[in-house]
Amino acid sequence: MAGNSSALKKSGGQCRVGAVKVPRLDHGSEWYSVIMYSVAVLVELLRSGTSGGHVKCWERFAESAARLPDAAGLDLTVYFLGERERAETLAPHVRLVMLRPVLSTSALMSADGAEDLCDLAPYHPGLAALLPRHDVWHLTHSFAFAATAVRFARRSTPAPRLVASVHTDVPLLASVYARYLADRWLPGSHPAVGRYLADHAETRLRRRRDRLLDSCDHVLVPTPAGRAELARTLGPHRVRPLRRGIDHGLFRPDATARAALVREYGVPADRPLVLLAGRLDATKGVPLLTESMRLLRDRGRAAHLVLAGSGAEENAVRQALGPDATLLGPLPQERLARVYAGCDVFAFPSRTETCGNVVAEAMASGLAVVLPEGALTTGWLAAPGVDGIVVRRDDPRDWADALCALADRPWLRQTLSRRALSTARDTHPTWDRVLTEDLLPIWSLPSPSRRRDPARAA
Repeated sequence: MAGNSSALKKSGGQCRVGAVKVPRLDHGSEWYSVIMYSVAVLVELLRSGTSGGHVKCWERFAESAARLPDAAGLDLTVYFLGERERAETLAPHVRLVMLRPVLSTSALMSADGAEDLCDLAPYHPGLAALLPRHDVWHLTHSFAFAATAVRFARRSTPAPRLVASVHTDVPLLASVYARYLADRWLPGSHPAVGRYLADHAETRLRRRRDRLLDSCDHVLVPTPAGRAELARTLGPHRVRPLRRGIDHGLFRPDATARAALVREYGVPADRPLVLLAGRLDATKGVPLLTESMRLLRDRGRAAHLVLAGSGAEENAVRQALGPDATLLGPLPQERLARVYAGCDVFAFPSRTETCGNVVAEAMASGLAVVLPEGALTTGWLAAPGVDGIVVRRDDPRDWADALCALADRPWLRQTLSRRALSTARDTHPTWDRVLTEDLLPIWSLPSPSRRRDPARAA
């Protein structure tokens, strides 16, 4: 750690006993003794204004935690990677801490540099110096932060509680990037080389992930299918649900957004706008969507593709669609919300998502959504085929058929829009609710190996 480590240590949480005054319904108040339990969430991805869903997820949870009263007993620190070490305080009991990576993946990135930056070091000494301040260590990835926590927990006295949550299918993503890197480092090599590297990367990272998860008391998973898979190896008593929330105030229909989108980005105003938000690579199904839009154009349908994000497929999209596509690049959440509201259809062919919060954001914004049948993202739909279209096969012709139906039938887009919006309002929980119902009960569970002495904690 650099010289900032002492400042970061001072900003960290700690378990403590204190008295807080809690209002009563009769407008009086009572004093309660509250034991503050300190939670460290380890998000080993670079945090920036345009970071993806994993980072945004924990920013939203931290904001929700900042709204909790002291009586909730939570002291939360979320650790990210950062270009420099710094701490950002959201509330006296909530802070975000950025630590510099020890072994950054920046040298392994593809030419566009759109992959998430993480840390491949087997041990992060700066994080290790901060972890003893916390009672619960929450793993969210499978690289330097997680490896450090598991390694350090084995020799910590008293031992911390280890929990984890699954946000991304990292092994599957690694297999895709291995193919990209093979093309970059070994141009002209036989396709079998890329396949071998991809399979090797996926196998090794899946084993590594499972070993880290096996060290945890509980593992939180967003979908029933994911819970069933991990329950077979970890036991059903150790696997719990962790939903994703939605900010209904930010992501909502906006009648002025379309005109703003036309004015600011030059998208056409006279045809349906098909949006995809996320990393522009094969993991998100961008090649499939690009080809389906090309087929749509060949059939004489007027539709325009809008892409919010960056990635390895950018040039391929430009070459295939030319003026029929607008690439906006990565956007902060506030601007992205306006882009959602200005489009008509959200098409997301990805099968690698564990949850896909962009689908919930699109539905809350009133878009007709098109998803692959059987993908985990269809979990956002209350009635697949009714509040969103599901495409049976990952075939550009099938996707073109679905998009063609929406391009030809404005009434169908409007019907799907209304039903998606109704589902979002009725069934998609807020971040506050998910924090209270899914995370706090797990974080506050007692651990036989970590029973704190109140006198010591004070």
